[in-house]
Amino acid sequence: MPRRARVSPEKILAAAAREFAQRGYAGARVDRIARLARVNKAMLYYHFGSKQELYRHLLRHTFGAVAADLEAIAASSQPHSARLHAAVTALARFVETRAYFPSIMLREVAEGGTHLDAETLAALAAVPRSFAAILKPGVDAGHFRPIHPLAAYFTSIAPILMFVASAPLRKRILAHGPMPGGGHALELPAFLADFEASLQRAFASATA
Repeated sequence: MPRRARVSPEKILAAAAREFAQRGYAGARVDRIARLARVNKAMLYYHFGSKQELYRHLLRHTFGAVAADLEAIAASSQPHSARLHAAVTALARFVETRAYFPSIMLREVAEGGTHLDAETLAALAAVPRSFAAILKPGVDAGHFRPIHPLAAYFTSIAPILMFVASAPLRKRILAHGPMPGGGHALELPAFLADFEASLQRAFASATA
């Protein structure tokens, strides 16, 4: 019993994140997760019950964290453009600091969310809802043009996910030489500066 108290569920989640990112849900193995976390399988099952529940818990934990960041921005009194900037920055920071997230999320998108139950889907839905709450005051004030909340969210998150996930491929592409009009590398801050400028223009009202 004392041994159970010393085992951190966060340590198991970190190991699970690595395994699911590298191998996908189908290829992930509980014994490898247990070895990475340095716990036995019985302890892993004690905390999470099954591979499926471990995976869903990881995603709910992840979605909840990013939704909380966006909700804080939505509740702020910043100007409309500054709130959009803060949202893009928060999404980028979140994706960059959780190396597992792009791989897992892109697989789930490709598979139609097969492994997501109602509770996990609700946690996922909170993310675009929070993003929509950031944009709505700007739309109501005429600063941003009317745009479907899901269109706005996916227009914002998808390029960030793809940029971070494509880092190994980008290195291979640039190994063949610089792109016309560009340098040898494109780092996240430079990408975000260009991307956010484009996003602000895309969302702007014609009368703003």
